[in-house]
Amino acid sequence: MSEALDPRKTFGEALVEAGEKNPNIIAISADSSKGSGLGPFRERFPDRHLEFGIMEQGVLGFAAGLATTGKVPFVASIAPFVTARPFEMFRNDLGYMNQNVKVVGRCAGMTYSDLGATHQSLDDIAITRTIPGVTVINPGDPVEIRRAVHAVASHVGPVYMKIGSPKMPVLFGEEHQFEIGRGVLMEDGKDVTLIGTGTVLSKAWEAAQLLRKRGVEVRLINIHTIKPLDSELLVRAAEETGKVVTVEEHYLIGGLGSAVSELLSQRCPVPMKFIGVDDQYVSNGPYEELLALYGLQPQQIADTVLSFM
Repeated sequence: MSEALDPRKTFGEALVEAGEKNPNIIAISADSSKGSGLGPFRERFPDRHLEFGIMEQGVLGFAAGLATTGKVPFVASIAPFVTARPFEMFRNDLGYMNQNVKVVGRCAGMTYSDLGATHQSLDDIAITRTIPGVTVINPGDPVEIRRAVHAVASHVGPVYMKIGSPKMPVLFGEEHQFEIGRGVLMEDGKDVTLIGTGTVLSKAWEAAQLLRKRGVEVRLINIHTIKPLDSELLVRAAEETGKVVTVEEHYLIGGLGSAVSELLSQRCPVPMKFIGVDDQYVSNGPYEELLALYGLQPQQIADTVLSFM
């Protein structure tokens, strides 16, 4: 790993790049434009930036209307307020009508750490992946965020993409290829498959290094697209290692672990362990301390994998 970068700033810069290429891209926010990284887009394209008040339900409906005219709206705001709060509009206006709207939930997971359960988003993957036709993306580092924005802008159909708030370590080089629905084999190994996603991918990577020092050959996979899953990559890993562990900053119910187990239970049943947040409301406090409280720091992940094995 090298330097760490602000995911919201990275997202905003990438959206400007995408806006340069496609004049139909519109940036929309619900009372959180600056916090969502949309400041540069507003400065570069003032006529293509819309700031609403705190009315996420109306924002999604408005975005759906824009999409019917050929525009490509990117709606960015605090993650629970663009998934849990306007779920009916997400399901009906975007999903059922198959509108080309991109919803970006920022400060996702526990990264809005100080404000507690009302502002944390540990159910957004569970919520959005139940909606037919919605693509769900969870980039694992700043390079992937940038690549994902361009991929999402080119993709036709509703998308949910989540990003965190604290600076993220850079895991990939500029040559890194991002393709919707294709996972990334980061390290090969035969003893156990460790699957990470999003904000805690770097923690899974560090855990893999600790396990290698203990003699465990870890197959480390980055699943940045939760829906659709890379079934070929995951089934092959299950067949060849026989054990799968998932790591995510999300509830154990309905997230990455659930999605992977749904696939493998039908294609290649193997023992699995989910690492994430159990059935409880998360506390508030410093972000890294919250990760430790719920077993998501590298040494904790490595210890859990060893115990599972």
